[in-house]
Amino acid sequence: MNIPTIKLHDGYEIPAIGLGTVYLRGEPGVDAITSAIRNGYRLIDSAIRYDNEGTVGEAVRQSGIPREQLFLTSKLRAQYFDYDDALEMIRESLYRANLDYWDLFLLHWPNPKQDKYVEAWRALIQAKENGWIRSIGVSNFMPEHLDRLIEETGETPVINQIELHPYFSQVEQRQADKERGIITEAWSPLSRARTVTHDETIAELARQKGKTVSQVILRWHVQLGVIPLPRSSSELHQKENLDVFNFELTDDEMETLNALTKPDGRIDNQDPREYEEY
Repeated sequence: MNIPTIKLHDGYEIPAIGLGTVYLRGEPGVDAITSAIRNGYRLIDSAIRYDNEGTVGEAVRQSGIPREQLFLTSKLRAQYFDYDDALEMIRESLYRANLDYWDLFLLHWPNPKQDKYVEAWRALIQAKENGWIRSIGVSNFMPEHLDRLIEETGETPVINQIELHPYFSQVEQRQADKERGIITEAWSPLSRARTVTHDETIAELARQKGKTVSQVILRWHVQLGVIPLPRSSSELHQKENLDVFNFELTDDEMETLNALTKPDGRIDNQDPREYEEY
């Protein structure tokens, strides 16, 4: 299956859908991620916090797919936001994964009270110059966090990975990303609490389209220009989640899904203006 790609502002291209890997660890994780790669996934998202970079690296080796055909991501957790610590942890993450480079590395949360995200961003810039990382971005950053990075370093993130699903569609944040030339990724696009996947409005639309609820939700992301990162260890669900490029939602259907958003639609109480990653 050929997955469309999206061009980042630094010139690299990223697949339009990827695999989230939170909780995929050890041998079961290797099996699940290997299955995903063999079934067509090329974007794999991991993080230091997930404790699974080694799992991802081993899955890449077992998959038989050449490394250069994959787009591998990891994220720096906030406890390593000191400049020297950040550089050391990026090198450690490459060692754990047994990789020569990451295609994309993100700051996982801004941790505004800690107030070290600009320092950590400078470390990512240096790591890119060192050849350890090809593209650099952020996760869970609000417009004010993005602007501070850009103003103080002159370097704009290529990606902002945020919570985004039909119950929390992040209209303002998506627009802010777009205005800055940043591509938006969605973590938990199907909602961890699974409330979204049990929504009757979406279920009825899925029945009309002859698709699964998950496929309709992921197609909604794709048509918004957002890169969804659904997690699944099931080969069946992995294949279903990837099969979203052979149909379209009409403007009215998109509006029906857009209307489901809620002011308090976050899965957990993790407002990036206040939340501090441990």
